[in-house]
Amino acid sequence: MQKILTNRQAGVLLHPTSLPNGMLDQHAWLFLDWMEKAGFSIWQMLPLTPPVQGISPYLSDSAFAMNPALLPENWEQDFLQDQTQQNEFSRYLKQPPHWLHDYALFKVLKTQTQDQSWSQWAACYRYRDEKALKNFAKAHQDELLWYKKQQFAIHALWSRLKYDANKKGIKLFGDMPIFVAYDSVDVWANPEQFKLDTELNPTVVTGVPPDYFSEDGQRWGNPHYNWSAMQVDGFTWWLSRIRTALSIFDVLRIDHFRGLDAVWEINTEEETAIHGCWVKTPGVELLQKVQEAHPDLPLVAEDLGFITPEVIALKNEFNLPGMSVLQFGFDGHHENPHSLRNQVENSVVYTGTHDNDTVLGWLESLDPHTKYLVESDLAMCEGSMPWPVVVAALNSRAQWAIIPMQDILELGTEARMNVPGVIGDNWLWQFNWSQVAEEFAEKLNGYIHKSGRTKILNQNDDVVKESHYG
Repeated sequence: MQKILTNRQAGVLLHPTSLPNGMLDQHAWLFLDWMEKAGFSIWQMLPLTPPVQGISPYLSDSAFAMNPALLPENWEQDFLQDQTQQNEFSRYLKQPPHWLHDYALFKVLKTQTQDQSWSQWAACYRYRDEKALKNFAKAHQDELLWYKKQQFAIHALWSRLKYDANKKGIKLFGDMPIFVAYDSVDVWANPEQFKLDTELNPTVVTGVPPDYFSEDGQRWGNPHYNWSAMQVDGFTWWLSRIRTALSIFDVLRIDHFRGLDAVWEINTEEETAIHGCWVKTPGVELLQKVQEAHPDLPLVAEDLGFITPEVIALKNEFNLPGMSVLQFGFDGHHENPHSLRNQVENSVVYTGTHDNDTVLGWLESLDPHTKYLVESDLAMCEGSMPWPVVVAALNSRAQWAIIPMQDILELGTEARMNVPGVIGDNWLWQFNWSQVAEEFAEKLNGYIHKSGRTKILNQNDDVVKESHYG
């Protein structure tokens, strides 16, 4: 099994909604140009699926569709003026992605029911009566076509962005939440794949026990998979999901990877995640199936939080790179896997993730002793913070180093992307080009070069792979 992290590279963590206009307009291509100038070869982002509410990408109404909010404001006008796109759309409808019709049906039904949860729909729709759905589709052909056109347009636009990124030697590094939302087309269209009762309500919900981020744990509320049913059909739903994601991204991070070994199940009546239990999952069988379909297994394991020897063994069995976060690495414990001295080659190192504060915000929150440990471990000659932490990540022995854009721009807590377990004021941050000092690209290019992360196009990297609509 070959390793996906074959050479030292550096990347930026920036979700497309954090671009200046929060969409895939000219700023997305300007960002690619800036990345190339700075010497970066990886653009990491969060899930691109459409959010259920707000703009959090980790709770989506479809595990297959892309967020149409990323489309530029004038997308439909451009579509109508471009005969080539209309012809391509016609071909797209003749061989549509397997998920497209159900997704469009779901969206139109939500509109017709004033956004009710599908579990509140009339029984003929809730239980997917075939005749009722056909009649509904016939009566709402124009609305269905609208949602299908949106998905065609966003996938076509993304294909162009991916093509141009790959042409510059930049990989697109995506993220996949391990679970899906209950009020989603995935659960509505595939109820047998989830732990639901006879009335199609969840019997247990997802979360994690108390940890670094929350003393009550996190009660996410997603339904759990019916792994027994998934084993019987050879994990068809999962394989389709990963195939679709890998048509959009070059490399994929599986969020909450430990859930492929065991999951934290919480009774639906529990208000917090404190009272739950770990339940084993068939991760080995699933990853074997994924490897059969994708021999190079272009996956990264998000192995943060409470990680057991069994989770580590699962990751190592498939030679999957894990993650290290420098903000977790300065507690003085010699066995801390996030500390600079314990970084491993087959991993991705971060100054912080989207769930962390920015480096400057984090430093402000530290007690004097921890701040002393940080300064003792870092080369403070690299200038003022956050640059010593950024340079430490780049100099790490980890093959890939990813720097959040907020840290590059020297921003504080006001630019934090997400506070786990807190509702409101998350996922809103956007940068503007006035914050991007001219010297940043040259400065980063120098650090990247010194750390041996200079972009190298090898026989694998220089092949430009076009995305599919899959």
